[in-house]
Amino acid sequence: MTTHPMLLTAALWSLVGGALQAADAPRKPNVIVFLVDDMGWMDCGAYGSTYYETPRIDRFAVQAMRFTNAYAQPLCSPTRASLLTGKYSARHGITSATGHLPPQPAGHPFLPATAGPNRPTLVPESKNFMEPAEYTLAEALRNAGYRTAHIGKWHLGLTRPHWPEQQGFDVAFHCHPDPGPPGGYFSPYDVKPEGEPRGKSRVGTITDGPPGEYVVDRLAAEAVKFIEASRDQPFFLNLWNYGVHGPWGHKVAYTQRFASKKDPRGVQGNPIMASMLQSVDECFGRVLDTLDRLGLAENTIVVFNSDNGGNTHSNTAEDGKALKRKPDDPLLLDWRKWAGSQPPTVNAPLRDGKGTLYEGGTRVPLIWSWPGHIRPGTTSDAVVGHVDLYPTLLDLLDLPRPAQQKLDGVSYAAVLKGTGRLDRQAFFNYFPHGRSPGRAGGVWVRSGDWKLIRWFGVPPGDGNLYELYDLREDLGETKNLATTEPARVRELDVLIDGFLADTGAIYPRPNPAYQPQAAKPRAKPTPADPLEGWKARQCDAVVKGGVLTVTGRGKPGAVFLGHAMGKLEGPAVLRFRARTSTGGGGRVESRPNNADDATARSFVFDLPFGDWREVSVELAVSGPLGVIRLYLPATGRPVEVDWIELRGKAAHAKAQRWEFTGQ
Repeated sequence: MTTHPMLLTAALWSLVGGALQAADAPRKPNVIVFLVDDMGWMDCGAYGSTYYETPRIDRFAVQAMRFTNAYAQPLCSPTRASLLTGKYSARHGITSATGHLPPQPAGHPFLPATAGPNRPTLVPESKNFMEPAEYTLAEALRNAGYRTAHIGKWHLGLTRPHWPEQQGFDVAFHCHPDPGPPGGYFSPYDVKPEGEPRGKSRVGTITDGPPGEYVVDRLAAEAVKFIEASRDQPFFLNLWNYGVHGPWGHKVAYTQRFASKKDPRGVQGNPIMASMLQSVDECFGRVLDTLDRLGLAENTIVVFNSDNGGNTHSNTAEDGKALKRKPDDPLLLDWRKWAGSQPPTVNAPLRDGKGTLYEGGTRVPLIWSWPGHIRPGTTSDAVVGHVDLYPTLLDLLDLPRPAQQKLDGVSYAAVLKGTGRLDRQAFFNYFPHGRSPGRAGGVWVRSGDWKLIRWFGVPPGDGNLYELYDLREDLGETKNLATTEPARVRELDVLIDGFLADTGAIYPRPNPAYQPQAAKPRAKPTPADPLEGWKARQCDAVVKGGVLTVTGRGKPGAVFLGHAMGKLEGPAVLRFRARTSTGGGGRVESRPNNADDATARSFVFDLPFGDWREVSVELAVSGPLGVIRLYLPATGRPVEVDWIELRGKAAHAKAQRWEFTGQ
């Protein structure tokens, strides 16, 4: 075979020209997603905190675009799955923070067919893993030539088929189970490379550092190592921090400095949280410094985000979980030493926090930077969220949407580049768990400035079914306009119906086996005893208009109503209907034969905030109940009680009921 010299020359020039063209082609930008665990909307200076000190985050915000209406799920696992899949939790099925639990088998029913007769609602179960069939953001970028890494908390699957290595990541630094950090934040982390992850036996790729090494610092070191090793090719770094989640390990030297600091706003003041946020800020700063040192900053997209709203309930005097812990628990003692009974953070002016559908639970910090493409020092009020990260990055990187992956999110690349506005009719948040009037969670839609919450487990016509807020005028969600804006409720409710149908959401349904039991009302009280035999301790108790209002005067956890129950024996169920503006934990104590504090039987409960809620507490006591004490979260804010009912569980037992009619 012979080859013509002219053809050979042309072929050589074609190859050389192609190589020169490739050399001149701009390299695709690197991508870094820095996710903080449990960081609230107000938890850095860039968003208005005057107590926490976050200089690197604040400086970054000046060089970037800051979003004021960015959303995540109320808990971490659903948000993480949405970031990587571009899907709402109603579609991908991970609806609660269950990514550390064993994965359910194929064919598992996530909504039970029935439940006990005392449960009015069937509540769906969260999927405990991200489906391997998902074509994740990491897979899309890896297939586009990116080197990919996941460093830090995963919480999207306990077993190996669901680890980050199977979801598109070339490099992974992680361990399982992982609701919180290994080693309680400090080395040795005690993570094994082989074995079955369960309970306290952690398995993964995290290795011990020097004794006492802080895991947030280690994540920074691993991120720096990955960036240095990947400097010559486009890379995607998914750095999901363990801070500032429980068990709240902190550097004492930092905490000591904040212990004496006062917030000029008089709002935040937890030195442990301040210490942890300083460490997270330093971790973020080390990543940014590495980009500068290697000359990569100008060609790197950096996204700073949080997975849910700030935690406003843990470790308070009324936290049900804290009440169950032993008094000598070292972690609880450390918290009490530095933070007393403060919650981890305060999200004011937003309402409530992590684990709720209110703004404090779902509105999060979000900041984007890409020098030369995103105008520095800008702020956007576009309504965006976790499901939008995937399509937005694809747009910025000029990559096509994958045909095999359904994306619920929309791209806001035009907002980032300043070339257009976001055309979005509605954004949704679905959470069929947690505190709510029907104790079955709910779903909300945000359209413009309006937000409608529909609660599950509440019958049609009930005044607690809907909450409607004008967020422009009422950011703190204090004025429910559902009754005064019925047309708007109907309009937004249609959007919720469409969302549930489109995503195939498995949402709570009425329990066909539910059997409500009618209670025998008590005789009307005499005017001389409006409390109907209950004794108020450490509080003021006033009956007016058929409602008993309890306002605490004592220290948190000490406010209670007491009543001698005579010959009534357990086991029994104590139920009551109450409401409070802030919510909190409480407990019911049974003290047979004048039992002292050490021998009293205690049963904890959570009283959700908002409108009237019914609370049911199982009293697992054999024999006489003696004196019953109902401890309410009424310190500093009143709790209103509509009625109290006590029923023995024996077949012949009659209910005792107190209506507080004041007549």
